Amino acid sequence: MLVINSFTNLRCQTIKMEESPTYERIIDLKECKIWQQDNLVLSDVSLSICKGEYLYLVGKVGSGKTSLIKTLNAQLPLREGSGFVAGFDLSGIKPGEIPFLRRKIGVVFQDFQLLIDRTVNDNLEFVLRATGWKDKNLIADRIDQVLGKVGLEMKGYKMPHQLSGGEQQRVVIGRALLNDPDIILADEPTGNLDPETSEGIIRLLRDISSTGRAVMIATHNHTILKKFPARTIKCENGKVFEVREDEEIELDLL
Repeated sequence: MLVINSFTNLRCQTIKMEESPTYERIIDLKECKIWQQDNLVLSDVSLSICKGEYLYLVGKVGSGKTSLIKTLNAQLPLREGSGFVAGFDLSGIKPGEIPFLRRKIGVVFQDFQLLIDRTVNDNLEFVLRATGWKDKNLIADRIDQVLGKVGLEMKGYKMPHQLSGGEQQRVVIGRALLNDPDIILADEPTGNLDPETSEGIIRLLRDISSTGRAVMIATHNHTILKKFPARTIKCENGKVFEVREDEEIELDLL
């Protein structure tokens, strides 16, 4: 079994000393098996991630990256092992608790998944109302806050098709921040973007991690991995392991 918690213990201590008091583990998996219906995708998964940590998740298509992400936000049930995410026990979570877990997790999709018949503001308002927000003034203030964070202060009235790909992805990141999550899970966030725009998105996600949120990015982007090095977790042959700092990632095989 490949265990990576020991690396994280030291990393959490480093975050504690150098950055902020928000160093505690926000994701903690021990000896987990990740299933996709009756198909065992990953086994013996032991992984800890701290608040404020920025890291990558890599692996070939079909290696289990998306299944791991779906397990973290309870789209897939955790059948075996111990898993805690943002204080929720994945192995014993009740259906009524899942929406509250997901408010602690912001998800960034490669294909944006914006409502194409609504403005940016209306897209964001839809999410807030769906998660229990009712006061119009508070909703408007929160939308202004997140659009400011992602550099789109003047784009709220635009329709999605009027925005560039990079601007649409910034809207998606803003949407992920609406409920002030502890964790951002970004699944191939630069997959449909040009290199320059991709770098801007990665810089934004790195800035978000500096505010105390854990940010995990599933990616195949070779340039990003080299230009913005960080802790890297790899899915391969049904296992999850940490790539050592002195180990060269075989990018051509991802």
